[in-house]
Amino acid sequence: MTTAQGGADTAIMPAANMKVDGDRLWDSLMEMAKIGPGIAGGNNRQALTDEDGEGRKLFQSWCEEAGMVMSVDQMGNMFFRHEGAEPELEPVYIGSHLDTQPTGGKYDGVLGVLAGLEVIRSIRNLGITTRRPIVVTNWTNEEGTRFAPAMLASGVFAGVIDQDFAYGRRDAKGKSFGEELARIGWMGDEKPGDRKIHAMFEYHIEQGPILEAEDVQIGVVTHGQGLRWIECTVTGKGQHTGSTPMRMRRNAGRGLAQLTELVHEIAMRHQPAAVGAIGHIDVYPNSRNIIPERVVFTIDFRSHLMPTLLEMVEEFTSKAPAICEALGCEFSHEIVGHFDPPAFDAALVDRVRSAADRLGYSHMDIISGAGHDACWVNKVAPTVMIMCPCVDGLSHNEAEEISPEWASAGTDVLLHAVLETAEIVS
Repeated sequence: MTTAQGGADTAIMPAANMKVDGDRLWDSLMEMAKIGPGIAGGNNRQALTDEDGEGRKLFQSWCEEAGMVMSVDQMGNMFFRHEGAEPELEPVYIGSHLDTQPTGGKYDGVLGVLAGLEVIRSIRNLGITTRRPIVVTNWTNEEGTRFAPAMLASGVFAGVIDQDFAYGRRDAKGKSFGEELARIGWMGDEKPGDRKIHAMFEYHIEQGPILEAEDVQIGVVTHGQGLRWIECTVTGKGQHTGSTPMRMRRNAGRGLAQLTELVHEIAMRHQPAAVGAIGHIDVYPNSRNIIPERVVFTIDFRSHLMPTLLEMVEEFTSKAPAICEALGCEFSHEIVGHFDPPAFDAALVDRVRSAADRLGYSHMDIISGAGHDACWVNKVAPTVMIMCPCVDGLSHNEAEEISPEWASAGTDVLLHAVLETAEIVS
């Protein structure tokens, strides 16, 4: 992977007073939030639902009004091109996602997509011409809530997930990704990964408490965390809770309890470089008066250090079978999601820092605690992420909140860094 180099000697640096229209950006965020409203002020616009299709159409209309031309690939990834003075050059990309969690907020993902649109709107308003084209992207199914794993379409684009595997992923109702993509009308003709990328920027809310706690406006993301999702099954025996003696029980629920504590202990031993928890849990038969006969749950281990990540997985998978055996239960597991820790492009990281300095915004280096499309794209092109604070670090929650000032500050930095990379010629 090559490094994204600076512009030609004749390239013009963005002026320090060059900023986006923060009110227009905020209005766009609020308008998009009307599509797929949640029940408590957030959004439910899951991938490949009718609401996702409606959000895509609104985004398309805005981009075309801004003079961009749309392409869609076979994974439903949307690409909107703003032409450069030299169209044959590899474009600079700005991208994130429009899909949300079932009880998601109004900013996770969508901020990065609409900030890219705002960059193009501002470039047009300012009468700027860049040497390289700029492409604004909506990546499909970043959240992975309806169709696991997360970052599915960007993973296919980067060549790390098989397209047929992706098409075959099914939601809780048995509907496949491929069928639903076709149903909502967003299956394009372009083969994923065929297009070349000079550099990609992703702007996102932090989804953590660090920036707000430090009173810092801009997070410069140097690394992302790698992750392993381990789907585990503990199998015991379903028996009556009232008539089965305690000593004769094979309680899969106890296995869940003890393995939950094991996950916590492993993550704590690797502080501050790692985290881990059990999130999704299904208990069968899930009846008040039946001892759980089977529990299926998913562990989420994360670290920006690859050896640490692998060590945590190895420790858990080596200890879990014996813990369950001692309870009279059986244990099995499968890795259902994974990516290795990415280090973002050093030249682009420096460019983001310089843009923040030029604009007078406070900034700090940060490691992304969540997975993002940029983590996959980073495998095939120079990539970097910019983050803005979010209130109390809350995300994947309808109460997720940011301020208009935070949103526009990060978009100002995005504008400057993208213009420097795409190279202003007039």
